[in-house]
Amino acid sequence: MKLQLENTSGLNTVTAYGEDYVSVNGIRHHCNLVVLPDRLLPNWTQATFATLSVADIELLAALDSEVVLLGTGQQLRFPSPELMRPLQRAQKGIEVMDVPAACRTYNILIGEGRKVAVGLLLV
Repeated sequence: MKLQLENTSGLNTVTAYGEDYVSVNGIRHHCNLVVLPDRLLPNWTQATFATLSVADIELLAALDSEVVLLGTGQQLRFPSPELMRPLQRAQKGIEVMDVPAACRTYNILIGEGRKVAVGLLLV
Protein backbone atom coordinates (compact mmCIF):
# COMPACT_ATOMS: atom_id res chain seq x y z
CA MET A 1 0.00 0.00 0.00
CA LYS A 2 1.42 3.36 -1.04
CA LEU A 3 1.04 5.98 1.68
CA GLN A 4 2.76 9.03 0.22
CA LEU A 5 1.08 11.56 -2.05
CA GLU A 6 1.74 11.69 -5.76
CA ASN A 7 3.87 14.55 -7.07
CA THR A 8 1.96 17.81 -6.73
CA SER A 9 4.63 20.12 -8.14
CA GLY A 10 3.14 22.72 -10.43
CA LEU A 11 -0.27 22.43 -8.77
CA ASN A 12 -1.86 24.83 -6.31
CA THR A 13 -1.30 23.35 -2.89
CA VAL A 14 -2.49 24.67 0.47
CA THR A 15 0.73 25.21 2.40
CA ALA A 16 -0.68 26.73 5.62
CA TYR A 17 -3.88 27.98 7.21
CA GLY A 18 -4.95 29.88 10.29
CA GLU A 19 -8.00 31.60 11.75
CA ASP A 20 -8.18 34.31 9.08
CA TYR A 21 -5.97 33.12 6.22
CA VAL A 22 -5.03 30.33 3.87
CA SER A 23 -1.64 30.11 2.14
CA VAL A 24 -1.54 28.64 -1.34
CA ASN A 25 1.95 27.88 -2.64
CA GLY A 26 3.32 30.01 0.20
CA ILE A 27 1.19 33.11 -0.55
CA ARG A 28 -1.29 34.19 2.14
CA HIS A 29 -4.88 34.96 1.22
CA HIS A 30 -7.24 36.70 3.67
CA CYS A 31 -10.31 36.75 1.39
CA ASN A 32 -12.84 34.11 0.39
CA LEU A 33 -11.33 32.15 -2.45
CA VAL A 34 -11.64 29.11 -4.65
CA VAL A 35 -8.60 26.91 -5.18
CA LEU A 36 -8.28 24.51 -8.09
CA PRO A 37 -5.16 22.57 -9.03
CA ASP A 38 -4.41 24.93 -11.93
CA ARG A 39 -5.91 28.29 -10.86
CA LEU A 40 -7.12 30.50 -8.04
CA LEU A 41 -10.27 32.60 -7.85
CA PRO A 42 -9.53 35.17 -5.13
CA ASN A 43 -12.51 37.15 -3.85
CA TRP A 44 -14.83 34.37 -5.05
CA THR A 45 -17.59 35.96 -3.01
CA GLN A 46 -17.95 38.74 -0.48
CA ALA A 47 -20.53 36.66 1.40
CA THR A 48 -20.28 35.22 4.87
CA PHE A 49 -21.73 31.79 5.53
CA ALA A 50 -25.03 33.41 6.54
CA THR A 51 -25.24 35.44 3.33
CA LEU A 52 -24.13 32.83 0.76
CA SER A 53 -26.33 32.96 -2.31
CA VAL A 54 -27.32 30.54 -5.04
CA ALA A 55 -25.14 32.60 -7.43
CA ASP A 56 -22.09 31.87 -5.23
CA ILE A 57 -22.80 28.15 -5.40
CA GLU A 58 -23.56 28.30 -9.15
CA LEU A 59 -20.02 29.56 -9.70
CA LEU A 60 -18.69 26.48 -7.87
CA ALA A 61 -20.98 24.21 -9.90
CA ALA A 62 -19.66 25.65 -13.18
CA LEU A 63 -16.03 24.81 -12.41
CA ASP A 64 -14.21 21.98 -14.15
CA SER A 65 -14.18 19.62 -11.19
CA GLU A 66 -15.75 16.35 -10.17
CA VAL A 67 -15.72 17.13 -6.45
CA VAL A 68 -16.39 20.45 -4.72
CA LEU A 69 -15.34 21.04 -1.14
CA LEU A 70 -16.93 23.89 0.79
CA GLY A 71 -15.00 25.23 3.78
CA THR A 72 -17.52 27.04 5.97
CA GLY A 73 -15.10 28.92 8.22
CA GLN A 74 -13.56 27.78 11.48
CA GLN A 75 -16.63 25.72 12.36
CA LEU A 76 -18.63 23.21 10.36
CA ARG A 77 -22.00 24.56 9.24
CA PHE A 78 -24.33 23.05 6.68
CA PRO A 79 -25.97 25.19 3.98
CA SER A 80 -29.63 24.68 3.18
CA PRO A 81 -30.52 22.07 0.54
CA GLU A 82 -31.96 24.84 -1.67
CA LEU A 83 -28.60 26.60 -1.68
CA MET A 84 -26.80 23.43 -2.77
CA ARG A 85 -29.15 22.59 -5.68
CA PRO A 86 -26.82 23.98 -8.40
CA LEU A 87 -24.21 21.40 -7.41
CA GLN A 88 -26.80 18.62 -7.49
CA ARG A 89 -28.00 19.71 -10.93
CA ALA A 90 -24.41 19.76 -12.18
CA GLN A 91 -23.92 16.26 -10.70
CA LYS A 92 -20.91 17.34 -8.67
CA GLY A 93 -19.82 15.57 -5.54
CA ILE A 94 -20.00 17.97 -2.59
CA GLU A 95 -18.42 17.82 0.85
CA VAL A 96 -19.00 20.48 3.49
CA MET A 97 -16.45 20.91 6.28
CA ASP A 98 -14.59 23.55 8.24
CA VAL A 99 -11.73 25.38 6.51
CA PRO A 100 -8.86 23.37 8.08
CA ALA A 101 -10.46 20.06 7.09
CA ALA A 102 -11.26 21.37 3.59
CA CYS A 103 -7.63 22.43 3.10
CA ARG A 104 -6.28 19.04 4.18
CA THR A 105 -8.82 17.13 2.08
CA TYR A 106 -8.09 19.28 -0.99
CA ASN A 107 -4.36 18.49 -0.73
CA ILE A 108 -5.06 14.77 -0.42
CA LEU A 109 -7.38 14.78 -3.43
CA ILE A 110 -4.97 16.68 -5.70
CA GLY A 111 -2.26 14.25 -4.62
CA GLU A 112 -4.51 11.48 -5.93
CA GLY A 113 -4.91 13.31 -9.25
CA ARG A 114 -8.59 14.13 -8.65
CA LYS A 115 -10.37 17.07 -10.30
CA VAL A 116 -11.27 19.01 -7.18
CA ALA A 117 -12.19 22.57 -6.29
CA VAL A 118 -12.39 24.03 -2.80
CA GLY A 119 -14.40 27.12 -1.92
CA LEU A 120 -13.11 28.66 1.30
CA LEU A 121 -15.08 31.14 3.40
CA LEU A 122 -12.53 33.10 5.41
CA VAL A 123 -14.59 36.19 6.29
